[in-house]
Amino acid sequence: MPVWDDLVGQERVRAQLAAAARDADALVTAAAQGVEAPDAAKSKMTHAWLFTGPPGAGRDTAARCFAAALQCVSPDRALGGEPGCGFCDGCHTALIGTHADVEVIRTDLLSIGVKETRELVRRAQLSPAGGRWQVIVLEDADRLTEGAGNVLLKAVEEPAPRTVWLLCAPSLEDVLPTIRSRCRHLTLRTPPVDAVADVLVRRDGIDPETAAAAARATQGHIDRARRLATDERARARRAAVLKLPLRVQDVGGCLKAAQELIDASGEDAKQLAEETDVKETEELKAALGGGQGGRMPRGTAGAMKELEDRQKRRRTRTQRDSLDLALGDLTGFYRDVLALQLGTRTAIANEDVHDALDRIARDSTPESTLRRIEAVLACREALDRNVAPLLAVEAMTLALRAG
Repeated sequence: MPVWDDLVGQERVRAQLAAAARDADALVTAAAQGVEAPDAAKSKMTHAWLFTGPPGAGRDTAARCFAAALQCVSPDRALGGEPGCGFCDGCHTALIGTHADVEVIRTDLLSIGVKETRELVRRAQLSPAGGRWQVIVLEDADRLTEGAGNVLLKAVEEPAPRTVWLLCAPSLEDVLPTIRSRCRHLTLRTPPVDAVADVLVRRDGIDPETAAAAARATQGHIDRARRLATDERARARRAAVLKLPLRVQDVGGCLKAAQELIDASGEDAKQLAEETDVKETEELKAALGGGQGGRMPRGTAGAMKELEDRQKRRRTRTQRDSLDLALGDLTGFYRDVLALQLGTRTAIANEDVHDALDRIARDSTPESTLRRIEAVLACREALDRNVAPLLAVEAMTLALRAG
């Protein structure tokens, strides 16, 4: 199965990456055989790529598939086969994350700092250890601080001969202009609902009815659709969020709904912390030579404090992500309400709460629905600006009540 099969609904991007992988393979093969390399000016391969697209479009998947194709060592290539077979050692290890020359960087924190970026730049200057290219996949390029972006810029401007940067971000505006101007830009689209449902059935063994409902509810977001189809807790959280529009009839209901939304996101962060924080702390204590009774050697307090700060930032990020998921569900709810009010033929995403959609659509106007959608978007922007989550959500629920 070719690596490109993981790219759902991205035929144009797939064709561009496959062409670049062919040219990249020709360049490396020519260098290994000591023959003249193809004309670089006509090559579809370049040293830096920027993948953008809406959440769920598969930006990181596209980057990993391309990284695997660049490392493909299938013997079929010599017979005219496409790089990216999906079966050879190069493809397999790149896709599962164990290839020595493919570094995938993702963060569970709110930002990527200068220290981490300098380590990436140092890695990028190395020659491939055994693969065909040194590939750096930065899944959260939009989380680079300004200082980190300036550090990365130097590496993108003057890349090592066999190093490829694959950056992922929601939009061009999320990346420094100086960086994006030096990258080849590929825009991914939201995958069709039918294509996402098909993937859930083929890859995850989910029954067609459940897969179709999850894909429709998440409007083509592959990861969220998979979670919704397989996680009972995720379905319960979504059901609770979709009841919120009916609960904001008075100020008390608004404040209570906001508090419950914050509590639910905090519970998500707490559960993640319980799974990872204790393990990380114990591992660090053991590495630093912590003895019995919890006593730590002198000079290790700084390392423990750094870990605690990292875990605190991760909990904040987890809570923000959980809130963002809930706000996305609310936006989808009011989108469906607007579709009913305008009588469009747009497919309804939240068919399971059609009665609530009808009730809100009858009791309000399209103008008030648009204002409610704007209130949800304003809440997301406030959270991005580090407004206290409870205040941001309370302001949103009061705006939903006002319509």
